Amino acid sequence: MKEIQVKKISDALRKACGEIAVDYAPDIVAALKKCAQQETGERSIEAMNMLLQNAKIAHQDRIPICQDTGMAIVWLRVGQDVHFVGGSLQQSIQKGIADGYTGNYLRASIVDDPLYGRKNTKTNTPAVIHMEIVEGDRVSLELMAKGFGSENKSAVKMLTPADGEQGVIDFVLETVKKAGPNACPPFIIGVGIGGSFDSVTELSKYALMRSFTESNPDVRYAALEQKLLDEINALHIGPMGFHGNTTALKVQIEEAPTHIAGMPVAVNMCCHACRHWKGEIE
Repeated sequence: MKEIQVKKISDALRKACGEIAVDYAPDIVAALKKCAQQETGERSIEAMNMLLQNAKIAHQDRIPICQDTGMAIVWLRVGQDVHFVGGSLQQSIQKGIADGYTGNYLRASIVDDPLYGRKNTKTNTPAVIHMEIVEGDRVSLELMAKGFGSENKSAVKMLTPADGEQGVIDFVLETVKKAGPNACPPFIIGVGIGGSFDSVTELSKYALMRSFTESNPDVRYAALEQKLLDEINALHIGPMGFHGNTTALKVQIEEAPTHIAGMPVAVNMCCHACRHWKGEIE
């Protein structure tokens, strides 16, 4: 049995919160630069250049990429041979997020009650936590800071097996069209297929954690990712809605086994920032 101090979890999350708030992932910057060269319209070119300038200023001056510094989503994959010591794992996660947001002067966006009180907790907690027990004696820790301009444009639909691939394509395109410029394109789009009503939405969000250098390992789903990307960009919503060639930078699909009678599909819209971090705790 391997012992891991819970303080390592909170320390890692505190540091990660500050980093992803001000630094774009390198693969996203590379995609923005590549797509900027493919724009032909005056307004779309200017929009892409502004995004790149914003990324540069955020990095140099260590200020947030966006004023909406997001809701914290945490994934833990815990080795079954790990024993946490030094306090509560749950509390250490929330402390790491709280310290990361307050210590880095990031906007606190979480309210304690969704419908009535809606009082700001002032620490950007509680974070959403997804946990899985796996083999081994290590802990994989992942963090996403999800803004709600794009989150509010996400959608889930219970398709039937008869809807097939075209049903998935139609639903994804419908969701993107409804989002329009309001979710801050160019987008990164996570698509979940399979599972159940609740799990498919997590699949679609976790799809956003994948590097741009990777496609779905199944060639059929990889081909669908590219087909969706091509059709989404053919909509010409464009950067920040200025009718250019780049509506999305990437489409990423995660799939899971499902019931014989269903085919759940979820689309998690994400703006071009897509702030995320991955680490391993030993």
